[in-house]
This record gives sequence, structure tokens and C-alpha cells, in this order.
Amino acid sequence: MCGFAGIYAPGMRESNVGRVERMTRKLAPRGPDGEGILTRNGLALGHRRLKVIDLSEHAQQPMVDAELGLDLVFNGCIYNYRELRETLQGKGYRFFSDGDTEVVLKAYHAWGTECVKHFNGMFAFAIHERDSGRLVLARDRLGIKPCYLAESDGRVAFASTLPALLQAGDIDTGIDPVALNYYMSFHAVVPAPFTLLKGIRKLPPATLRIYEQDGSHRSETYWRLQVGSREEDRAVTAEEWQERILASLRQAVRRRMVADVPVGVLLSGGLDSSLIVGLLAEQGQTDLNTFSVGFEAAGGEKGDEFQYSDLIAEHFQTHHHKIQVPSSRLLETLPETFSAMSEPMVSYDNIGFYLLSQEVSKHLKVVQSGQGADEVFGGYHWYPPLLESRDGAADYKRLFMDRDFDEYANLIQSAHVQSDFAGAFVEQQFAADVGGNAVDKALRLDTTVMLVDDPVKRVDNMTMAWGLEARVPFLDHELVELAGRVPAELKVRDEGKWVLKEAARQVIPHQVIDRPKGYFPVPALKYIEGPYLDFVRDALESSRAINRGLFNRDHLTQLLDKPTEHITPLRGSKLWQVALLELWLQAHQL
Repeated sequence: MCGFAGIYAPGMRESNVGRVERMTRKLAPRGPDGEGILTRNGLALGHRRLKVIDLSEHAQQPMVDAELGLDLVFNGCIYNYRELRETLQGKGYRFFSDGDTEVVLKAYHAWGTECVKHFNGMFAFAIHERDSGRLVLARDRLGIKPCYLAESDGRVAFASTLPALLQAGDIDTGIDPVALNYYMSFHAVVPAPFTLLKGIRKLPPATLRIYEQDGSHRSETYWRLQVGSREEDRAVTAEEWQERILASLRQAVRRRMVADVPVGVLLSGGLDSSLIVGLLAEQGQTDLNTFSVGFEAAGGEKGDEFQYSDLIAEHFQTHHHKIQVPSSRLLETLPETFSAMSEPMVSYDNIGFYLLSQEVSKHLKVVQSGQGADEVFGGYHWYPPLLESRDGAADYKRLFMDRDFDEYANLIQSAHVQSDFAGAFVEQQFAADVGGNAVDKALRLDTTVMLVDDPVKRVDNMTMAWGLEARVPFLDHELVELAGRVPAELKVRDEGKWVLKEAARQVIPHQVIDRPKGYFPVPALKYIEGPYLDFVRDALESSRAINRGLFNRDHLTQLLDKPTEHITPLRGSKLWQVALLELWLQAHQL
């Protein structure tokens, strides 16, 4: 796991080394174990390395293969790199390192842009062809690894994080009205290619962007998730689906143990992370380190789930680490969390992952985590009502979206209000001919869009702030493809994730499976009062916020006066969503 940056400007004479050095320094937390800079023919590449596979200097980046004429920077992990290495050796390729980075490089030479279809893993990379001058950027199928872009006349700058990309300079940092509408309406999710800044875009998942030396470029989508049962699936029983899912998940968990360093698990105490622990134990994994975090209660809501994580840790005899965060530590750490965000992310558990990752990084470099199971297997409360829906888009918007367009236009100053982009996007997604019923389409939308720019981005940003690599087996693309074929009613039965829960009974104690659904709780950020309300008020009433002119002050006053009365359909604080945007902008001096 690493971070990379670069500037590609083949027609310009000016050196961009200084800019790339600044970008690379900003990425230092993602890669504390090594750094490198490469310049060649209008290209400057920078890399920060976290040593996980092939700990030698042979795997240092940027990686150059003079014989093949290729330069590479890569972030992520290719779990099937050993099998691919054998295949490539059979084709006559010789290797000078033992890791997955060189496999990416050789695979590109062997198969061109088709190489991405051979990879099982999480990845973003940039490959430069020395002779043609071509630059290829790529991102994994489910967007687990990020890639931000800033294009201008004759130049493209790119980086693993938005804050690093800002160091390239000459970027329009004005607020994008399209992204602002998404952020305020679509649960703070801003789908690719947009970001909140006009001058910065992000490479969509499952996408290749190819830049030619003459300044032209094109994009290719190399994977699309299909949903809904196929003809050959009609005779498959519920029990057979359970067995297929468990077999696929076993393989996904096994793949994510590939490393030359120990691998632990972030154990929340919920079904998903508990199942990962159980499957690792089943496969003979011993001396497993597991980690949980908890917060003080607030508003009558408990702030930890230690009773369940303790149960799993004891059942499977893991080396368990519990981190209890006092409210004072929570408040003082929030600014650090905003600085670690590539984009503003409203979910309360950002601070939980940030503090948990800080502790975990003292022990390990790699962990597995349970993100994705709710989106892939239908675990959220808005899925069951869609099973009988006659208007999937309308029902999804009612159940999921934070505010309608009228409320949005009342909150945001008119200069920034253009159209209901988020609502139109949802309608477009449900109208697309991708198969399946309303539940299937919601799951596809959430897996390929919401998951990418909320839970997955959150885990990447917060873990990598401490040089910790998080792997997500529920987003193994083969498992996701299989889950897409499971009948919707088997997913949403009995309040959701039924088929996964039933499969899990073969592996983990029933107390964790049959418990009430939990969520990484940080009650103090849901029930904003006392010092937290003061903190939020100071930000929103600062001269910087007022001069920015984003929010209508009357509406803002209503949120500040009675924050607990303004809650989204997903039970989030509307005040926190507004405040987080302003706090993020201030943290990055925007």
C-alpha cells in the first residue's frame, strides 16, 4: 500500500519536479517506508512506499523496466500476483523483484490495457511507455484505491489524495455546484468524476484513462456489475446460495492474507468482521490480532459494542486490543480527521477509524475489514421496502436521500443552486437497463457508487493516515458478482442480509448473528450539544464561513438552535453535515 503522484506535460518545457516533490511529501503518511522521484520526457512521478510485499529495495518505486521501456507507480495489492507471475514467466518474462508491483508492470507489457481484467485486488496505478510517450491511469473495479486528477491545457496532475494534488498548484478550488448538490442531498456522496472542487476530478472505478503525447486522451470502462438472477440460477436453492457465498468468501479472505508481514482484523463485533475472524480461524490462522474501538455514551445511546467483539475474540482466541476513547480525546482529534479526508465524509465513524488506525499501526501494517457486506448483501433498512416498490427511484430517494431539492435550495445561497443533480442521477440509475428489480438496482447503485465514496473511501483515508493497509474481502469482485445473482428476496429477508447470516451460522456464534443491527457508534457527533455544539457554531459563524457565502444564514440558525430536531432519513445530523463541509474546507485552507 502506498501513495503516488505525478504530472504529465509532454508539450511543456518547464520542469515539474518541485511540484511533484511537494505532492509526494504530502503523501508521506501513506508510505512511511520509502520514497522516490522519476522524471522523463515531460513526466514527473513520485511515490511513497509502505512495505508489505517484497520488503527489499528491489520493489522500490517508481519502478523502471529499461528492457521493456516502462515506468510505473502503483498503490494497492494484487492478491493473485503469484499465479500471474507464473503465467508471465511461462511467456518468457524475467523478474528482478518478488512482489506484485513488477507483476503489474510485466502484465501491462504482455496484455496492454487488458491487464486489469487479470488482476484480483485493489489498485490504482500510472504506467508510462517510454517510446510512445503514452500515460495510462487505472483504478480497480470497485474503487477501493483512489486516483484524483487535475487537467488543464497540456497538463494532467494526478495523486492518491486530493490534498496531495492541491500541492501541484494552478488548480481551480472554487466550489462545484453539481458536487455541492450531491453532497447535501445524497448522504454526502459525490460520485465520480466530480469532487467538491471545480478543478479536481477523480478517476471513476473500473476505468482506464489513456493520455497520448499529442495531448489527446480517452477513457475505457473495463467492468460493469450485473444484477438479477440468470436463467441458470432459477433452480438454485437457498442452501446452495449459502454454500456458494461461503466458498467465495473463504477464498476472498484467504487471498487477503497474502503479505510478507502479519495481517490482523478490525473487529467491530458485527456480523461482517466477526465472520472474517471466524473464516481465518477455520483456515488455521493462529496468533491473530484483532482491534475494537468504543466511545462514551451520549443521548442515551451506547458508544461501544465491546460485548460482541469480546465474545468473538474469546471464542476464537485472538489477541484482542480494545481502545476506549474519552470525549475529550474525540473533540481534540476531530481537526486531524478533517485533514486526513480527501473529501468531506459525513459518517460519524471517520473519527473511530482514525483513532483505531493510530493504535493498530503500532502493532501491524495490514488488516482485514468488513466494509461492503451491507451494500452487497442488502443489510440496510432501506432495501426491504423496495421489494414491492412500483417506483424504485422515488422510494429510494424518500428512504435514502438527506433532503429534497426545495429544502436544499432553502439551505444553499442561490448563487450555488442550479438543479437537482442528485435526484436526476438516482432516476437515471434506476432507469438503466442493468437487470433486476428495484432492490437489485438499489444494491448495484450503492455498491458501485455510494460504497465507493463513503465507506470505502473512509477506510482508505483513515487507515492510510497512519500507514495502515486495510483489505476488504467483501469487495472481492468475484464475490460481488456472485452476490449480484442471488435473488433479492434472499438478501432482504428478516431485516436484511439473510443469506449471509444463514451462511455465517456454520462459522460464528449465533449471538452475533441474531443481535440487533449495530453501527460504529459515535453518539456525541449525532447528538450535538455542549462543547461539540460550540465547536460547530464557531466554525459556521466564523468570518471565513460567512465570507464563503455557501449557506443561507436563516436556515443555518434553525439548525444551530435545535440540532436534534433536524435529522436525515438515515438518522444523521443535518447540522453535522453542514458543519463538516465548512470544517473540511478550513482544514485544507480552501
